[in-house]
Amino acid sequence: MPTSSRSSTRSSSSSSAASGRPRKGVLIGVLIAVVALLAGWLSQYAVSGNSSDNGGSGSHSASGNATEEDRSENTAAGDPALLKLARRDADDPFARGDADAPVVMIEYADFGCSFCGKFARDTEPKLVEKYVKKGVLRIEWRNFPVFGAGSERAALAGWAAGEQGRFWQFYEAVYADKGNEKNSFTDAHLHEIAREAGVKDLDRFDRDRASKAAEKLLDKDRTEAYGLGAAATPAFLVNGRPIAGAQPDKVFTDTIEQAAAAAEKTGKGDKAGKDDAKSGKDAEQD
Repeated sequence: MPTSSRSSTRSSSSSSAASGRPRKGVLIGVLIAVVALLAGWLSQYAVSGNSSDNGGSGSHSASGNATEEDRSENTAAGDPALLKLARRDADDPFARGDADAPVVMIEYADFGCSFCGKFARDTEPKLVEKYVKKGVLRIEWRNFPVFGAGSERAALAGWAAGEQGRFWQFYEAVYADKGNEKNSFTDAHLHEIAREAGVKDLDRFDRDRASKAAEKLLDKDRTEAYGLGAAATPAFLVNGRPIAGAQPDKVFTDTIEQAAAAAEKTGKGDKAGKDDAKSGKDAEQD
């Protein structure tokens, strides 16, 4: 099927789904992004390679006579609409790295996903050391539970841990144990993880994970992911450039460095990034 036909079909499906389940706030920004993304998301899986062992999918085919270097330059800066999905909130407990970092990687993941665990154990710590701690990269988490009720319970518990400033410790505790992959995440098990993550007040933890606020954020994150056309976890946007799956380290480092260079060249870091995020928030509030 031609790209334009496939894009029209998927855009139509997204519009129908959106009209059937209207959402507040996030759909305003997402619907703007969907038109730009759906035509390019699958084709840009070329960034992710073809190895199913790394949680990636898709195939790479050259377009026209463009060289790899040309394509890299054209995509490194990312899609402007997708750049606005970065929250860049300095107080966000589900993000790490400077709010002004020139590169933002949004991670759509499931606590019950084996490939998400692989990324969390094998790749993310290296990115934190190499880029986050040096102010180049900011990582923002989005809940995208696709493995059923257990994954949803873990997502809500992660939010509750974040309310006590322990989200990333919770994240690391979940993914450190491969036994948690596709786990049912019972209350007792979630308490065990929370204690390991250093969550002090388990009564508050239980109240928070059962709250409407937790459900609202989970729904918002998941709606955003589905609206972008993501169908599996993990999925990433690096300054608006998609990466599918727990790919080899080099895929992430190359993409981050290209995005950083593009941000410096075009001035899309620091203040520009904040302004983009503010525009997105203003649209959401409207």
